Amino acid sequence: MQLVTDLEHWRQVRAEVGGSVGFVPTMGALHEGHLSLLRRSVAENETTVLSIFVNATQFNNNADLENYPTSIEEDLKLAQSVGVDLVLMPDYSQMYPDDFRFQMREDIFSRDLCGSDRPGHFTGVLTVVLKLLNLVQPEKAYFGLKDYQQYLLIKDMCAGLFLPIQIVGCETLRESDGLAMSSRNRRLDPTARSLAARFNQILYQATSDQEAIAELKSLGCGVAYIKTQYGRRFGAIEIASQGDSVRLIDNLVPKTLPAEGAAAESFVSGMSR
Repeated sequence: MQLVTDLEHWRQVRAEVGGSVGFVPTMGALHEGHLSLLRRSVAENETTVLSIFVNATQFNNNADLENYPTSIEEDLKLAQSVGVDLVLMPDYSQMYPDDFRFQMREDIFSRDLCGSDRPGHFTGVLTVVLKLLNLVQPEKAYFGLKDYQQYLLIKDMCAGLFLPIQIVGCETLRESDGLAMSSRNRRLDPTARSLAARFNQILYQATSDQEAIAELKSLGCGVAYIKTQYGRRFGAIEIASQGDSVRLIDNLVPKTLPAEGAAAESFVSGMSR
């Protein structure tokens, strides 16, 4: 496995890679969910590229950025163990030589769900993903469906900009109690971790979004949104942990699909292919 931290060097390395290339972009703090994406890429491509880059432009909360978990040495060992060939790990100055003057923005779906209370979040996400796709030039790029809104936006971006890249959505991996695997789970203390396990259960069992919101609030969670649309229930909550607040997101098909979620047809399903 080769680690590349300089983009000029990366361009030389990439020019020498032949055959199919699979790509998994991450912000590090790898867990089994990331590893499942990497294993699939290894199985389906001749070369697998992993990127590790904590993208500051997608954080609208400086404390959240400062507290984002990092574990570079462990990440590299895990990547090597599953057969990754190349790791791209640039710094901010290399990824944003323009200091974020040029941005990739979507003005409809990105304003909903996670975009409703995180202004600029998806502009940062789409901008960095577009940069990474241009650098890596993969045939396939793999994204977990826990970030379902992100997956749809990236898929539509590639279709809209005619990028010859297949965006592959991979099912969410969960802990034994149903909590979606996430790097942010590392920031949960035991009490918060126990509470977080209820999130998935409530999303699944509640008969309406209002019932889910009320139940989560009764447990002491801050609720950014619970919304059923496109045939799924989406949710984002804040849980107090170690004097801080940890944001968790999830989505799933609920046990009983309420009326507001029954129609899956939308501009999203129409644009995404």
